[in-house]
Amino acid sequence: MDSRRQLKIASLIKEELTQILSREGKSIYGKAFVTVTNVTVTSDLTLTRFYLSIFGSENPDEVIDKFREHKAEIKRHLGEKLRHHLRRIPEIEFFRDETLDNAYRIEEVFKKINNEREAFLKEQAEKELLAQAPKPKAKKAAASKKAK
Repeated sequence: MDSRRQLKIASLIKEELTQILSREGKSIYGKAFVTVTNVTVTSDLTLTRFYLSIFGSENPDEVIDKFREHKAEIKRHLGEKLRHHLRRIPEIEFFRDETLDNAYRIEEVFKKINNEREAFLKEQAEKELLAQAPKPKAKKAAASKKAK
């Protein structure tokens, strides 16, 4: 469980990184849509982990690599903003947050299951209707009896 101090620092760092990305993000990661979903800080405040959600990119791992390439620049910007709040700016790491991707995949599986279930129920209802419908009597059999 994170301490109150860790949560406060994480929230502050997340807010500052979000502002940095809104101003200078395009130069870092291009046209992708990137949001900071979570920030965690270690108990000794020496390491910060950023979890990023990435949309609009064919290869999200490349975007994370670009963040890692610009790590020093991002840390410098954070240092400028947080110098009055922290004695030492923590090291930073970037990770891809796949929570939303997983949620979309799960939602698609549920849609598929629901569609298959509806098709099955519809098929069963049609079979029941056919079973309940009166069967036409054989007219040829009755006609052959009269002929005799």
